[in-house]
Amino acid sequence: MTSLVHKLGSHWKANYIILQCSRKKTSIRDKFRETLQSGPDLVDFINETPETTKSYNGKLRRAKGEEERLRLPPWLKTKIPVGENFSKIKEQLRELNLHTVCEEARCPNIGECWGGGEHGTATATIMLLGDTCTRGCRFCSIKTSRAPPLPDPQEPVNTAKAIASWGLDYIVLTSVDRDDLEDGGSAHFAETVVEIKNRNPNIMIECLVPDFQGSADHVKIIVESGLDVFAHNVETVEKLTPFVRDRRANYRQSMLVLKTAKEFNINLLTKSSIMLGLGETDEQILQTLKDLKDSLVDCVTLGQYMQPTKRHLKVVEYVTPEKFKYWQDIGTQMGFMYTASGPLVRSSYKAGEFFIGNVLKKRKLVKETKTLVT
Repeated sequence: MTSLVHKLGSHWKANYIILQCSRKKTSIRDKFRETLQSGPDLVDFINETPETTKSYNGKLRRAKGEEERLRLPPWLKTKIPVGENFSKIKEQLRELNLHTVCEEARCPNIGECWGGGEHGTATATIMLLGDTCTRGCRFCSIKTSRAPPLPDPQEPVNTAKAIASWGLDYIVLTSVDRDDLEDGGSAHFAETVVEIKNRNPNIMIECLVPDFQGSADHVKIIVESGLDVFAHNVETVEKLTPFVRDRRANYRQSMLVLKTAKEFNINLLTKSSIMLGLGETDEQILQTLKDLKDSLVDCVTLGQYMQPTKRHLKVVEYVTPEKFKYWQDIGTQMGFMYTASGPLVRSSYKAGEFFIGNVLKKRKLVKETKTLVT
């Protein structure tokens, strides 16, 4: 951890000089991109080994009409480390009646994130508004109901208490869909952000939100809450959306939500995520990236879809690490501020949070520099 801090410190000093010297010639967006490129790479966080694909002879794609499930390739077989951090977070979540998408969605990275991984920084993605969703997407293992229990009114305070005690500098808040609530739970989201910021204004908060049925008013409530990153996942390509997501989820509606958030606050970072391996084509993935760019999205993540239970959609294809690297390069070429693409990358994953956190810190530095200059 100490070496990482030193590594980051040197980059901060170097980039501060660069920002000072070139602020009149380079746009702020370009400066952020330079910062990310000069910092640690994703390989510093994700131990994927593309060379394993050369010796793997297993089948990576199901033929049309084939029902047999694919065997898990070696680059998706991860150890699940547990330890003091893992146990501490789990115990505290139970005591405060809090839920995490890490558990409910059966994320493959739960051990690494909760356990702290090699860098010893424990993170978790808190799931607000209970653990029961009003929608039934075919890729998601979260339980569903038409009439879930009402949200816990103490959840915003309990969430803020837990996060403050973890000593984190970046947290992701997400939630189930609550179409049964008049505001979709947007006020509950906003209250949680306010409670966290009141305890520690330096904590960076990402809100990974539902689509609120496309309501601009509800999106505005989130945008004005004081969060740092507005995230909403498009999940898959447009053609597959009706087969993958709940019928109330709409590809164009998701794009509109992302664009609306940006229009309310042009300086707010926006983010979305795509799952690969559901049968999409390269042309469809590229079009989705173009649509996200047109919707003013800053950051995008691409990861492997993994079937959570036998009741859910089967994996059509296990995408190789090399192909994920290809899409990361495409995202960079298209001008996204940040693109993370890898088999085990998820919309909420500590490598991505580290990078985006770095962007936010750099943005704050640029703002302070401008204030000093003027």
